[in-house]
Amino acid sequence: MLAELGADAGAALAYSTVGIVLMTVGFGLVDLLTPGDLRAQIWIERNRNAATLLASNLFGTGIIVATAIWTSDGEIVKALLASAVYGVIGLAAMALAFVLLDALTPGDFRTVVADPEPHPAVWVTASAHVAVALVVAAGLT
Repeated sequence: MLAELGADAGAALAYSTVGIVLMTVGFGLVDLLTPGDLRAQIWIERNRNAATLLASNLFGTGIIVATAIWTSDGEIVKALLASAVYGVIGLAAMALAFVLLDALTPGDFRTVVADPEPHPAVWVTASAHVAVALVVAAGLT
């Protein structure tokens, strides 16, 4: 029992590490794609648009990592590899969706994210992030 607990704890630590690394990369991507300092916009200026967009990216990444773990049949190496590979694919797809929505919709969406007034377009983009993550996660099954 204790050996199994130790192995499970080690696996949880490894999964968490991969998830945190992917979410950190996701944070960097959102910061890169939006104007200004994302940390300041969210934690100092309390910008709901920026927070919603980042939250959807983090949530989407979590969906992908969790699905990789669930579909790994208990194989730790397989789950870690799938989490990393599909996580990177998901982040790239979410970034592409962001850029495409910005290009295909009126105005400059990047400035909408920095606007302190809540904007419905942020919910559309946030939903696209989650939808893309679900599609990538479905590729794991």
